[in-house]
Amino acid sequence: MIVVTGATGNIGRPLTQALAEAGRQVTAVSRHTAAVPNGVRHVAADLAEPASLKPTLAGAEALFLLLSGDLHAAGADPADIVAQAAAAGVRRVVLLSTLGVVTRPFGPTRIAMRALEDALRESGLEWVILRPGGFASNALWWAESVRTQQVVAAPFGDVGVPIIDPADIAAVAAACLLDDRHAGGVYELTGPEVITPRRQSEAIAAALGTPVRFHELTRHEAKAAMAQSMPAELADDTLDILGAPNPAELRVSPDVQKVLGRAPRPFADWAARNVAAFR
Repeated sequence: MIVVTGATGNIGRPLTQALAEAGRQVTAVSRHTAAVPNGVRHVAADLAEPASLKPTLAGAEALFLLLSGDLHAAGADPADIVAQAAAAGVRRVVLLSTLGVVTRPFGPTRIAMRALEDALRESGLEWVILRPGGFASNALWWAESVRTQQVVAAPFGDVGVPIIDPADIAAVAAACLLDDRHAGGVYELTGPEVITPRRQSEAIAAALGTPVRFHELTRHEAKAAMAQSMPAELADDTLDILGAPNPAELRVSPDVQKVLGRAPRPFADWAARNVAAFR
């Protein structure tokens, strides 16, 4: 049995589906009750309280660990989840980390994630670490303005990074959960090319078949908008990356091709599959 945390998100949903289609028993974990594929068991648990996951791990052979905000909850110690997995007899953990642990290692969130990576390496379990860069699905931030005004509003319109389709992260995670050859692997996951917000807006327009105007925000305007849904420090950190990516953040990684035997999908593919969100 394979346990998938974050099972209702942009990565967890396709990962759960892929594992179920591969004929594996899957337990999908999320904070709230949610629909899951036929044959998949769903469990509600709060990863900020690792003890809530303990019954779910009993009998599991592998765990996909995606923490998102749980990593930063007050008093949270994600290493407890790794310890719980080891105590339950889990054999392998695939951890969703972040490319930032190597490109900008000194931010508080990256320090915490690096500590979790280290705890996993020292756990005695088989492990795989996935380090994606920016997600194509972050374009959903623009969905409402595209629907209502046919506008994408973003800072740094002509500065790009090689964002990755979350479905490709899920496909890599599935391969790492199912194939012993990936044990001990650390994979940096990016899309196939550097793409700017302006070009993303063009891809969304092409998927819609209608014009979409690009409006460039100042950094101050972008921070004010982002601070409504994230701490100001994290907004500044994100804007630092978007506005001035360093060479490591601009690098197109070969690791998706290495694991899947195919190139990562371009942003236009993601836009076409998710066009309904922008209508």
